[in-house]
Amino acid sequence: MATTTTAPPPAPERLDPAFVRLALILMTGVLAVVFDTTIVNVALDTLGRELHASVATIQWVTTGYLLALGMAVPVTGWLVDRLGGKTTWLAALALFLAASIASSLAWNASSLIAFRVAQGIGGGLMLPVLTTLLIQAAGGRGLGRATAFITMPALLGPILGPLAGGLIAQHLSWRWIFWVNVPFCVVGLLLAWRLMPAMPATRRSRLDGVGLAMLSPGIAAVIFGLARVGTEGGFGHASVLVPLVGGVALIVAFTVRALALRGRALVDVRLFRVTSFSAASGLLFLSGFALYGAMLLVPLYFQQTRGFTAFQAGLLIAAQGVGVLASRGIAGVLTDRIGARWVTFTGLVVVVLATVPFALSNTGTGEWWLVSALVIRGVGLGAVTIPVMSAAYLGLDRAEIPHASIITRTAQQIGGSFGTALLAVVLERAIAGRGLVAAFDLAFWWSIGFTAAAIVLALWLPSDATPART
Repeated sequence: MATTTTAPPPAPERLDPAFVRLALILMTGVLAVVFDTTIVNVALDTLGRELHASVATIQWVTTGYLLALGMAVPVTGWLVDRLGGKTTWLAALALFLAASIASSLAWNASSLIAFRVAQGIGGGLMLPVLTTLLIQAAGGRGLGRATAFITMPALLGPILGPLAGGLIAQHLSWRWIFWVNVPFCVVGLLLAWRLMPAMPATRRSRLDGVGLAMLSPGIAAVIFGLARVGTEGGFGHASVLVPLVGGVALIVAFTVRALALRGRALVDVRLFRVTSFSAASGLLFLSGFALYGAMLLVPLYFQQTRGFTAFQAGLLIAAQGVGVLASRGIAGVLTDRIGARWVTFTGLVVVVLATVPFALSNTGTGEWWLVSALVIRGVGLGAVTIPVMSAAYLGLDRAEIPHASIITRTAQQIGGSFGTALLAVVLERAIAGRGLVAAFDLAFWWSIGFTAAAIVLALWLPSDATPART
C-alpha cells in the first residue's frame, strides 16, 4: 500500500533587509512621540505647581496635545501624496523637535500649551506616516512580522514613559521631560536624511478641504468630550455631550459625503466594505478598554489599595511590558502562517483570564500573584495587537494604505479615550457606593466585559494569511 507524506509548511520569507533598515530609521524618531505622550501625564501635578497654574488650566497641556494629534491625522494621506513620504516624515519630525525644545523653554502655562499643540501636530503626522511607509515597504508580504516592528513603539510607550516621567518629576526639573525627546529626534532626523530612500510624490490627489473641515474638528470634538468625562464625573453634562454629539455628527456627515465622492474624498471610507478591515478597526477601538483603560486602572489600584508610589506602580506596569515583548515575535510569525483570527482570539482569551485575578482581588491577595498575572496579560496583549493591525492591511492596494493608516489610527485614539473615560467614571461612582477595593473589582469586570466582546469580533478576522477581499 502506497504511503503519502505531507510536506511541512514552507518557512516564512525573511523580511527584506531594506524594510528592516527603514523600520529602524522610522522607529528611532517615533519613539520620541510615544514616550512624550505618557511622560507628560505623570508630571502634570509638578507642572501645575511650577507654573502656578490651576488644574483646569494645566490639564490643557495634555488635552491640547491630544486634540492637535487627532486633528493632524486626517491630512497625512494627502501630504504623503503631495510631498512624498520622506519629505513629510522629515518635516513632521523637525516640527516635533522644534516644539519639544520650545516646550522646555516655556515661561508660563499658556506658552507651554501652545508649544504642546505644535508638538501634537508633528506627532499626529508622524504616527500614520510611519505605518503607511512600512506597510507599503512590506509589499503585502510578511505583514505579521512587519506589524511586529510597527507596533513596538506604541507598546513600549505606555510602559516606559511613566517610569521616565516619574523619575524626572521626582529628581530633575520638569523641563527635562521635553529634553528626553531631543536625542531621539536628532538621531532620527540624521538617519532619515542620510539613509531613508527617496519617496517621490505622486501629486495625484487634490486636498478635500470640505472633508478636512468636517473630519478634523469632528475627531477633535469627540476626543475633547471624552477628555471632559473625568473632569465632570460622567457623560451627562453639557460640556461632555455637546462636543461628543457635535463631533459624531461631523464624522457621520463626512462619511456620507465621502461615500458620494468615492475615491476623491480625504479618507476613503469605502475600505469598511472589506470585512477584515472593518473587524480590525472595531477591535482597535475596543483595545481602548483592554490596553489604555487598564493602563489607568492598574497603576491606580496599586497606589490606592496597596500604598505604592507612582514610580513603584510604574515598575509593576513594566512587568506587563515584559510579557508584550515576549510574545510579539511569535505572534508575528503565527499571523503570517495561520492568519489573524485564531492568534487574536487566543490572545484576547489570555487577556481576559489574566485580568480576572484583579477583578477578584482584595487586600489579602498576594502581590506576586498579581504581578505574574500582569506578565501573562502582556503576553495576551502582544498576541492581539500584531495580528489585528496586520489584518487591517491584508489585501489592500498600495494607494489604499494611507487611508487605512488614518482610519486605524483614529480608531485607536478614540477607542483609547473612550475606554479610559468610561472606566474612570465606573471607578469613581463605585468608590462612592461600594468602597475602594470593591470599586476596582467592578471596574476590572467592565474591562473584562469589553474584552470579551472583542473576542466575538475577532471571529470576523481572516483565518489565513491570504490577501483576499470580502
